[in-house]
Amino acid sequence: MEQLLHYVWKHKLLPLSELRTTDGQLVEVIDPGLHNRDAGPDFFNAKLRIGGTLWVGNVEIHEHSSEWYQHGHDRDARYNNVVLHITGDADADVLTDDRHYLPQVVLTVPAEVAEHYQELLATDHFPPCYRIIGGLSPLMVHSWMAALQTERLEQKTEAIRERARRANDSWEDAYFQTLARNYGFGINGDAFEQWARQLSLSAAGKHRDDLFQVEALFMGQAGLLNVQSIPPRYRDAALTEGYFTRLQNEYLYLAHKFQLQAMDYASWRFLRLRPQNFPHIRIAQLATLYHERRTSLSALVECETVEALRALLATHVTPYWETHYLFGSESKRSDKKLSISSVDLLIINTAIPMLFAVGRHRQKDELCDRAFDLLEQMKAEKNHIITMWQQCGLPVKSAGDSQALIQLKREYCDRRDCLRCRFGYEYLRQSPHQSGI
Repeated sequence: MEQLLHYVWKHKLLPLSELRTTDGQLVEVIDPGLHNRDAGPDFFNAKLRIGGTLWVGNVEIHEHSSEWYQHGHDRDARYNNVVLHITGDADADVLTDDRHYLPQVVLTVPAEVAEHYQELLATDHFPPCYRIIGGLSPLMVHSWMAALQTERLEQKTEAIRERARRANDSWEDAYFQTLARNYGFGINGDAFEQWARQLSLSAAGKHRDDLFQVEALFMGQAGLLNVQSIPPRYRDAALTEGYFTRLQNEYLYLAHKFQLQAMDYASWRFLRLRPQNFPHIRIAQLATLYHERRTSLSALVECETVEALRALLATHVTPYWETHYLFGSESKRSDKKLSISSVDLLIINTAIPMLFAVGRHRQKDELCDRAFDLLEQMKAEKNHIITMWQQCGLPVKSAGDSQALIQLKREYCDRRDCLRCRFGYEYLRQSPHQSGI
């Protein structure tokens, strides 16, 4: 109920009758204020006329007035500048830390809004507001999609900043960790990021010109040069072939030289994973990319087109892996290049967010603008989330659209956070006839 009171106040869905405080003073809402989602009062800088006096200050909202005391606001000086308390049930007078009583208004949620909100919470369909999607204004949809696209890039920027912070403010390391994470293509994302954090790029850089040593270091740090990581049925063949043993011996030398500790091979997942997505193949591809100096941040920033990014991130495996997916398990020869669709996913989920994040970090708007332009140039992703929105009647024309709709599903629909969603707002303001009820 409190969320609904926030919604009604924010959008001024006030009763047609006069709004009065519990002691009878007339209230005119000139500006409901700025919604605050952090600590402190719920709305900042509201402009109100109470009993003929103009007030500018904060507004706090509770379902029951007594929650003011349960939340300790009567002992918190941050709430001394609250000028009005909104409640659904005035079961107590409200006293501030500096010992003055606040005027209170009992706010009623319009019946249609409450009914529609319950529908949104109760529906089993995704998205909950599917009935009105096809009839939404194209201008409103475009505006909301643009906001969601920015929100998603900002969210990814925060993750990249955190990686840089953990790596002693190394944005090179943050880029490699972000790239590695997305090489997991979902299932092994966490394991790849753990591997990249444990991998010493300074150590790898000293042997970058020798692809065999790079692969030994990469495979060894992943725990994949532990004999126990090889399925028993392939173990004898792997040891007989010799390549595994050569890599293992090289890694033991490098691990001793740089005092490295390998991760647990059990972190990797193989169940229901296509062979081309096995960590051995992805790590061999990354080793080639690193050896060819195509994982540097400067190389990324120099790319101005989708074609340049595709050329930068396209890679292949080392010769052994052309005939193997696991150590000791021989397969039909293939160069096992990254598919165009896989490269495009890396561009969408790694290169473009990294450009945006670097643009924010360096205060270079041209990099942020390039990130948005590249998203608009790329085709939309194909997955069950995008299919769902298309079936609801939303056009999905570019990767910018698909990224926005992934953000909408995960951050709003999955959390049933309809009160912060513009589609949800449109649903709540529909009349019963309009929403098909």
